[in-house]
Amino acid sequence: MNALSAEFVEREYNNRAAFPDHPQWFARWAADSAQSRRQLDGRLDVRYGTGARQTIDLFPAAAPRGALLFIHGGYWRSLDKSDHSFIADPWVERGIGVAVMNYDLCPGVSIPRIVEEARDAVAWLAANGARYAMPTDRLLLAGHSAGGHLVASLLAGRWPDAAGSQSICGAVSISGVFDLEPLLLSSMNADLRLDIATARAMSPVHHPPRVATPLLLAVGADETREFIRQTTSMWEAWPQNRPVGMTGPLIVPHRHHFSVASDLAVAESALFGAALRLFGE
Repeated sequence: MNALSAEFVEREYNNRAAFPDHPQWFARWAADSAQSRRQLDGRLDVRYGTGARQTIDLFPAAAPRGALLFIHGGYWRSLDKSDHSFIADPWVERGIGVAVMNYDLCPGVSIPRIVEEARDAVAWLAANGARYAMPTDRLLLAGHSAGGHLVASLLAGRWPDAAGSQSICGAVSISGVFDLEPLLLSSMNADLRLDIATARAMSPVHHPPRVATPLLLAVGADETREFIRQTTSMWEAWPQNRPVGMTGPLIVPHRHHFSVASDLAVAESALFGAALRLFGE
């Protein structure tokens, strides 16, 4: 931490500045998501908690054999589930129902609170998913960027009961931040309001996993050095959660921080294939 400068952290962690084509990706996600909502038989804005944004969109499969919960990114302070409905199409086609969740955002709530909300969503799905044709006896967690952090945090945290955690068959963290301490030096900390104790407590890389399930770690080969380091450090920290047959994180060629997220919705991609294998098929 002491070796880093604020200028270095800002350059490495400000993805919108690092990748100026990000508006094109946001526009593509929004357009593809609107098309997905028109085509799929979804239940939108179902409430899973009491927070203002604790709602979830459900896209069940016709003959479901599992479910995927997707958690969006945006540094815990921006974006929306409606931007990520596009994830659902290829999974629903393969019998995997998809749930895309919202959560309350910083600075209105803290990152520890957001982790609790993600846990609420898993517990709600375990208890109620079948009512919406979303059986979750095999549930895959997936998230991008801040969502990737939240996925790992779910595996690292304590569960009030085993109902939610026992249903998790695997997890996918795409371009996650697993060590939050560098963010103390970033401009975004004005919204995140992290201090050193909270940053360390909320960093999965510093804590052993409590849920014994495979964790697929993926990152774009064209991302900043720090995002690649974050992913490789997490791979080294949690050897017991490595997916069978993988010798390292999935570093996706020709993808940066935003373009890599779209591969989770491309059935022919290496990321989609590796994630699908976590269902044990």
